[in-house]
Amino acid sequence: MAKSFYKKNRPAAPLQWQVHPIWPGRSQLARQLHIPELIAQFLYNRGVDQFPQAQQFLQPSLNDLIEPRRLAGIDKAVQRIRRALADNEKIVLYGDYDVDGIAGVAILWRCLHLAGRQVEYYVPHRIDEGYGLNVEAIRLLAGKGARLIVTVDCGITAHESAREAARLGVDLIITDHHKIEAQIVPAQAVLHPDLPGQDYPNKDLCGAGVAFKLAWALAQEFSGSQKVSDEFREFLVSATALAGLGTIADVVPLLGENRVLARFGMQGLSGSTDQGIKALIEAAGLTGEKLQSSDVGFRLAPRLNAAGRMGHARLAVELFTKSSPDRAKEIAAYLESQNRLRQKIEKEITDQALQQVLHLGMEADDWYGMVLAGENWHAGVVGIVASRIVDKYHRPAVVISLQEGKSQGSCRSIPGFDICQALENCACHLLSFGGHAMAAGLSLEPDKIDTFRQAFNDYARQNIQIQELTRSLFVDAQVALQELTVPVVELIERLGPFGQGNPPIKLLAQNLKLVSPPRTMGRKGEHLQLLVAAKDDDNPYLTPGGVMRAVAFGKARWQKKLQTADSFDLVFEPVINRFNGNCTVEMIAEDFRVPE
Repeated sequence: MAKSFYKKNRPAAPLQWQVHPIWPGRSQLARQLHIPELIAQFLYNRGVDQFPQAQQFLQPSLNDLIEPRRLAGIDKAVQRIRRALADNEKIVLYGDYDVDGIAGVAILWRCLHLAGRQVEYYVPHRIDEGYGLNVEAIRLLAGKGARLIVTVDCGITAHESAREAARLGVDLIITDHHKIEAQIVPAQAVLHPDLPGQDYPNKDLCGAGVAFKLAWALAQEFSGSQKVSDEFREFLVSATALAGLGTIADVVPLLGENRVLARFGMQGLSGSTDQGIKALIEAAGLTGEKLQSSDVGFRLAPRLNAAGRMGHARLAVELFTKSSPDRAKEIAAYLESQNRLRQKIEKEITDQALQQVLHLGMEADDWYGMVLAGENWHAGVVGIVASRIVDKYHRPAVVISLQEGKSQGSCRSIPGFDICQALENCACHLLSFGGHAMAAGLSLEPDKIDTFRQAFNDYARQNIQIQELTRSLFVDAQVALQELTVPVVELIERLGPFGQGNPPIKLLAQNLKLVSPPRTMGRKGEHLQLLVAAKDDDNPYLTPGGVMRAVAFGKARWQKKLQTADSFDLVFEPVINRFNGNCTVEMIAEDFRVPE
């Protein structure tokens, strides 16, 4: 069965359903594209209402990628790297410790390796060094002979480190996508999709995407023309697997160029012959499967992130660069064990954090932003715990680890609330912070936590509208079960990959009935299976598509209320079950209501 974006820990309170109104222009677009009106409606819901745009959405091509020379600073970066190679200077790729940084470093390493050049990479230790380009690392690398450092997914705010690099005679090329401060960090070249004064069309390019663009421009330089050689073309096509991995894992909007990278990236991951990628997919139990974006988000990315969260991310970079087949399997197995350990620790800290929410009275209506802190909470998992708090309470959350007199925290937000701007407003309580609108990191003195908690909540209360604290379930359309034929749902699959900016299709079917009693599933009976039909259909088994199977993951608690309901409405995600080669349309149930 296809997988969904179902998340655990949803609040018990009912969701607010928001059903998109019918778009009057959907008939015309449907005729132009020769598709059902329902599909045209889904395109419109995602901001796609013109024929050329819709055609590109349904049939993305690598030709839709934006030419790298449109990224400001890329020519300077290419020439500086070319000069370093010609002069045999030592080059170090300095990446962030998350999937985006890991993938970006691997892309540039492979590109330069293909050009016959040896370069080194450096990834800071999440707990010992913290996020970004740090002064001590600059001194260490300079002492080992580095003369050019190329950052990946970090460095845009590292002014002190840039000054230290200049003092030591080390040149910097910054490639990043995080929020820019008022002043641009001084460097030989700065590559960023949202630099002031530049016109790069995709402001939401992730760190691995920026690295991919630099690799593309280097491939053109090494090939001596805008059209790259066959060898470098093969490399760039295969590198979309890593660029797509970073794009999906970093939760940037999967629209436009990002959609192309994600779409072809997943195809590249599925068919990759790379030993590291194959070992990672095998460890995740996904060998032979057609990968979906949910597989990247919930199966592959957590295993890679586990390296940086629980140990050191350089192992994950090694997996994608210089590992032999045996070494790749060894690293993948290690990442698997680290991910299991991460899950155990994460659950323990989440339970403690939820208890702290109750102890501090943060469930009250006047708490708009939550700040939680605990002794010896593992700094590598507090970001995930913050996400769990946001999932449950739909409030921006900061979770802080207190260890050996140091306080490091991770922040997660809700749509419409820029968490970086909130931290800027509370900067007098912090030692450092950085990130983007939906996620950030910070450090502060332990004795400032209480005052920061109050300041953060005050800012959140002033800048979040009450309606933004109500969790909404966006529904693409109301449908009859008979509309959901296999060909229609196959067209829905073509709208993927789904994720940020392009959420999975959610539909509403009203006035349903149970054809048979609901049945629990799973090792602990935590899931629910339903057979449903339209209430007014006296013989649903005689109606094509009249009876449909629905699975409600983690929602066994629905059973009693559904059994006693005369009829109910269901919001669901349509999927195709391809068991044993037989294709049938099924539902992943998201929420239900019994009409009053």
